[in-house]
Amino acid sequence: MDGDSLKHVVLALSGGMDSTCLLMHYLANGYRATCISYIYGQKHSIEIEKAKATINLCQDHNYDVKHHIVDLSPAMKLFDSALTSDNQEIPTGHYEEEQMKLTVVPNRNAIFASILYGFALSKAKESGKDVVLALGVHSGDHAIYPDCRPEFYESLHEAFKIGNWDHELVKFDLPFIHGDKETILRDALESISTLGWDFDTVLGNTITSYNPDTNGNSSGTSGSDIERILAFHAIGRKDPIPYVLPWENILSNALAVERKYKGDVHE
Repeated sequence: MDGDSLKHVVLALSGGMDSTCLLMHYLANGYRATCISYIYGQKHSIEIEKAKATINLCQDHNYDVKHHIVDLSPAMKLFDSALTSDNQEIPTGHYEEEQMKLTVVPNRNAIFASILYGFALSKAKESGKDVVLALGVHSGDHAIYPDCRPEFYESLHEAFKIGNWDHELVKFDLPFIHGDKETILRDALESISTLGWDFDTVLGNTITSYNPDTNGNSSGTSGSDIERILAFHAIGRKDPIPYVLPWENILSNALAVERKYKGDVHE
């Protein structure tokens, strides 16, 4: 489904859970979408294949979702992060533990948002119609990732407005910014139901793990894994993606990590 009469959203589609649910949110609310995926030297580059699978699923349902893949790896492989550096291991444990700061990619979201903004503004000027720029950032990321916090995006949006003519044509929207992975999944349940699609099929086309195995099976041990697993548990569903161990084992480990983290925090 496409057409000039539909509202237009431009969003980052990583192939992860949050951005995929974001896309479902806008499709269910009557938007036509253009997605940009980034290759930035990430070790979990299988997420790009997941993003492609989501685009194919949309097209199978007659939604003409546009997709662009931007390769930033020559520049961003120079940055210091466990996600991009071969000499650093991906840390394991709870998402809010201190070692998870190793997964920060310096200035990543500013770079991603700048490209999205330039593209959205170009499309808006071309069509003469407002374009929404959307990102799936949420409160679960705020402790570790400064570039996922509301004040960062408020400042960034102001800078974009100062630095661009016709800025009034681009509207920032961060619908998950005050939620977490559980609220994102609950929103997705509603959105996917509105679309009439299968929830497990949509979420089965995503990956959140920073350290999947060579077959693309999620480890269940990285901080991003733990957060996702606990979110599925909170909504009473089994995660449809493949893990290196059976779901019961994966969930048991995630719950143990959560208990240990909460115990350590309150000691």
